[in-house]
Amino acid sequence: MSTHLRLRRRLTAFNTWSLAFGGVIGWGSFVMPGTVFLKRAGTLGTLIAMELAAFIMLIISYSYAYMIHKFPVTGGQFFYADKAFGSRHGFICAWFLGLCYISIIPMNATALCLIFRALCGDLLKFGFYYKLAGYDIYFGEILLACVALILFAYISSLKVYYSGRLQSIFVILLLAGVLVTLAGLITSPNTNKSDLLPMFYPDDSRNYLTQIISVLVVAPWAFVGFDIVPLLSEESRFSRNYTKSIMDIAILCGCFVYIVLNVIAASGFSEKFSGWVEYVNALPNLNGIEGIATFSAAHKVLGRTGIFFMSLAAFMAMLTGITAFYTATSRLLYSMSREKMLPSWFGKLNRNNIPLNAVIFCMAVSILAPFAGRNALGWTVDMSSIGGAVSMAYTSLAAIHFARSEEKKRIDMIIFGGAGFIFSVIFALLLLVPVGFDCSLEMPSYVLLIMWTILGVIFYKRKNFIADK
Repeated sequence: MSTHLRLRRRLTAFNTWSLAFGGVIGWGSFVMPGTVFLKRAGTLGTLIAMELAAFIMLIISYSYAYMIHKFPVTGGQFFYADKAFGSRHGFICAWFLGLCYISIIPMNATALCLIFRALCGDLLKFGFYYKLAGYDIYFGEILLACVALILFAYISSLKVYYSGRLQSIFVILLLAGVLVTLAGLITSPNTNKSDLLPMFYPDDSRNYLTQIISVLVVAPWAFVGFDIVPLLSEESRFSRNYTKSIMDIAILCGCFVYIVLNVIAASGFSEKFSGWVEYVNALPNLNGIEGIATFSAAHKVLGRTGIFFMSLAAFMAMLTGITAFYTATSRLLYSMSREKMLPSWFGKLNRNNIPLNAVIFCMAVSILAPFAGRNALGWTVDMSSIGGAVSMAYTSLAAIHFARSEEKKRIDMIIFGGAGFIFSVIFALLLLVPVGFDCSLEMPSYVLLIMWTILGVIFYKRKNFIADK
């Protein structure tokens, strides 16, 4: 490996879009409709929240597109914050963005075990067993997650166009699975429009606006992935004029899939339930296919064929998530190394022009996660929305900074950047401050966030101390 090698321009526009869209749609889009979205805002409330979230992301993407045109280099949000406000702010942005990205990798890998539990029962429940944070952890499930992490780390170490092509295939299969299930739902005699009623979650004293906001606040987590595009700038072989469209189409397609899966989940209750409200309330006590609303619906409308296509879509979503965030996180670490924020070890490229050490580091950290179980991992993923909000805020501010410094001030970018910054701050405040919307972090997530922040301060101080010496 050598630091004299450079990243190669191998990714097509479709490959790049596939990585972005694959980052947006992961394990959560198949599980959270039943466990979170419907219980927070119902069918119509979730639809409104997701459309608002997508609209806000489209506004924020203006800042990303502007910065990509100005600095078409790997590093993305970290590089923008560093050049606009200095190394300290660049480090803060990267520290929280890295938390956001790297936490999603093991969550997608361990989600494979959830699907196996639903489809195969106790097949992977072998070897040693223990319980952590109320979650049953089996060696067989740890093994599956680790094999997936190692396999995709290897794939990510190959030439980037291999990852891009594989991601494109995964995305096509993902969309095919979702669309076939949707077609089955529309044409099935076992469903009707009344299945979607009530439009909001009735077992809740909160008003409709509060329910919508409680789903809207997950936008930085739900749509993280479109912001992978700037991190791939040096490996993309298409005109920068397409980057805004690529990000926007990823956002809009992601919004479509979230809404479709939520509608599918609301139609997934069996005859023993009077409607989706009774069904989602009972979900924590259900097992197998019936315990995942989207799978239950697929089985209801298409039988075994439905299970096949929904399983295909869910597996592809998890694999696209792993691939996308291996790629994004390793490029972030590579860029930080190139800017002397991390040791040069992270910046070394292999003969395929891939930052292999950075990929290995992501894999090593991710492999530890399955031993903690999904409940404990969920606390770190809750924090990932904060990381997404921080990086969006910095990119929006950087766009304002450079738009104001141009000879002819870009008033449009100042407006879009200002709006993006305000939205990002609101997202962060809603997550951090318990203000009655039932969307703030749980106490373990607060503790971990504080620990992560303290660790970042220590790391930054130590880095500066070593540099001074």
